[in-house]
Amino acid sequence: MTAKATSVPAGVIDSDLPDIAALEPTKTLRRRWPTILGGLLSVAMVVMLGRELLDSGLAGLSRATPTSPWFYVAFFALYMTSPTGDFIIFRRLWNIPAAGFVALHKKRIANDVVLGYSGEAYFYAWARARARLVAAPFGAVKDVSLLSAIAGNAATILLCALALPVGYQLMPSTVLHAVVGSAIITLGISLGLLLFSKRVFSLPRRDLWFIFTVHCARIAISSLLVALAWHFAMPDVPLWMWLFLSAARLLVSRLPLVPNKDLLFASFAILLIGQDQALSEMIAFVSALTLGVHVLLMAAFAAAAGWKGLKLWGA
Repeated sequence: MTAKATSVPAGVIDSDLPDIAALEPTKTLRRRWPTILGGLLSVAMVVMLGRELLDSGLAGLSRATPTSPWFYVAFFALYMTSPTGDFIIFRRLWNIPAAGFVALHKKRIANDVVLGYSGEAYFYAWARARARLVAAPFGAVKDVSLLSAIAGNAATILLCALALPVGYQLMPSTVLHAVVGSAIITLGISLGLLLFSKRVFSLPRRDLWFIFTVHCARIAISSLLVALAWHFAMPDVPLWMWLFLSAARLLVSRLPLVPNKDLLFASFAILLIGQDQALSEMIAFVSALTLGVHVLLMAAFAAAAGWKGLKLWGA
């Protein structure tokens, strides 16, 4: 059989036809933009991690470290809580493979050190680059992020309802007004999302409830684990006191109108338990250790990607 020659319409010469090869780079760029975005965010993560670690992390690591091995067990479990919760969610939604756990770790690191919700952008790019795995990832990523915020807001409102009747006398009037105003704003945002849930959310109601439950469990487990880690680092302070401070930390971190959240939490913790130097060093060490684990993971991910690239090149 002979191949058919491509016919050219009458009056058109070959030089008038569009250069198909010249159009391929644009098509390739459109297909590869998720990979490019993911790579740029990975570079941003490495740069920001280096800056954060050199600015403050090394100073915290140079101080006395906790001697109890249970501190490191609780810290490791705390570190794994966020990506594990996300993996449970997206395993149900998309049946993602184990490789998705690496992407979820990068999502968490990006949110911690680059910019808020930059991790969601990275994970969306990761999912978009795997069209065979995920057909329409934007709706799911959006719903998971919104439900995480709603779960955090619900915990904040609950803690405000429990803490304000007991601790309002310990707060200056300006801080008390900011806390009450923040609680009202937080409640309003959550109610607005719930009222317009049919227009805001994309996933089925059953999946939405599952995601919300996982986020609530993650918040509760994280609060318990951070209290345990602090207790093992400073065992002379009762565990119930650290649980109270863990709840206060969650409350302060999510109030939008409260300035200098870290300073407010540190001042409240020192007022409650004293030992300002030991407490400051312990908080600095936990922050530095978190950054150190971020750096080690990014280095491990880069090494694994490099090794995979060498194997493909050799093949």
